[in-house]
Amino acid sequence: MEIQLPDLALKQIFSFLDLFGLLQASQVNKHWNRIAESDFLWRSLSLQRWDCSNFTNQHLGTHTWKQFFLHQRRKELRLALAQPHNFIYKVTKNIAYDMELAYLSGNSLTMDEQEKSIICGVSPKQELCAWDVQEGTMIWSSPVQEFYFLNLVTLPQMHLAITMDQKKTIKVWNCQDRDALAILRMPESCYGMEAYLTKDGPFLTVGDAAGNIYTFTLPGLRDVSKVTASQYGIVFLHCSPDKKWIFACGTYRRTLPQVFLTESLLRPSEGNAPLSTSLPHKLCVSACWTPKVKNRLTLMSQSNPEKKTEFVTFDLTTKRTGGQTVIQVHKIASFQLAAHLESPVWMGANDGYTIVFTNGPYLLLFSITGFLLQRFEDHQAAINNFWVDPRYVLTTSKNSVHVYMWEEGGRHPYLRSCYRLENIWHDPTTDDCISSVMCDNASIVLTVTVSEYSMLVMYSLNM
Repeated sequence: MEIQLPDLALKQIFSFLDLFGLLQASQVNKHWNRIAESDFLWRSLSLQRWDCSNFTNQHLGTHTWKQFFLHQRRKELRLALAQPHNFIYKVTKNIAYDMELAYLSGNSLTMDEQEKSIICGVSPKQELCAWDVQEGTMIWSSPVQEFYFLNLVTLPQMHLAITMDQKKTIKVWNCQDRDALAILRMPESCYGMEAYLTKDGPFLTVGDAAGNIYTFTLPGLRDVSKVTASQYGIVFLHCSPDKKWIFACGTYRRTLPQVFLTESLLRPSEGNAPLSTSLPHKLCVSACWTPKVKNRLTLMSQSNPEKKTEFVTFDLTTKRTGGQTVIQVHKIASFQLAAHLESPVWMGANDGYTIVFTNGPYLLLFSITGFLLQRFEDHQAAINNFWVDPRYVLTTSKNSVHVYMWEEGGRHPYLRSCYRLENIWHDPTTDDCISSVMCDNASIVLTVTVSEYSMLVMYSLNM
């Protein structure tokens, strides 16, 4: 400690530290504290954790990047630090059967203490609706639509909702004006839809029943590119957290899934197909990118009739060779699930080295090489729904929700059980079940299907 390194060298060393390391370094002496408090380091930590590349000093106002980081981290932890009595809940019965919900806002990167959670869904009349979760009220609805909605995705950063209906029509809504901002009739039905924001702007990528993948600008739905990816329909599109890759999987499971370099879809070159590669693994039923390890993708496959389940993890890289860019695929781990375990319906990942999935009433956490790390037995009945994001895992059984939080640092325990929300809204005279669950930093939203209708149960933090 008698040798004082130059500021630039010390800043470079500190750039390899995580949150806890940087906070510890700031307590060593005044020199280290001054370097560890620099906006450069805290902005770098923020960019690693959140999609805030468009966030500027103007958004910060009088706050520093350290204050921004710690504020966002506190917001992330609110759900984990809560207890069941900290929630208030609202119930509404006017949503359509089997329709997905999506957050229209929430988890926004602002310095506001109180932010609204807005969700988007469809009413039985085939109206697109928006609900204020904290108030439990509908705040907007579209005109009644002639054709049923088949798909719904949102782009919360732009407060946009995108729908596909039975007439093969894509519509873009801002959930404020009466009519859609843009309308586009497609030649085929589109099953997979993914909306995302990049440094070049907002885009929508869709996969259709003929195996084509289209990319459009948002909100105007201007055509950007089209590629024929398969002779079978594309049912699943999934953009990586850093928006570098788009995973595509078709209806025919014996075809190989593909990964596209997003930039080649957004900036097509005349005469050249978008850059893509096939992943050497068939029978894919699910896939997830890992939020904390870039370019890492885990696939889950299931074979029939043996019902064998296998997990395979790949790393993707690009390389310049012979004047061209090629995608390289590296298989880094795989394992087959033991025969006595049921084939999972859902899976998720977080740190790149673990996989979480359900098995009957149990939540299981495995390493990507197949070692059982944790087993949770918080449900009496079979888990019927599942939500995974970079911060939380939610599971539901017949009439309850259990909340788990990912631990930081990749050390045991990797996943921590927090609390259970009991079925205080349940009507014992009806046969109901939870058909979907999702959360943001301040709310948990359920879709509950009853014999004659579906309803929203909206929990919001009151603390």
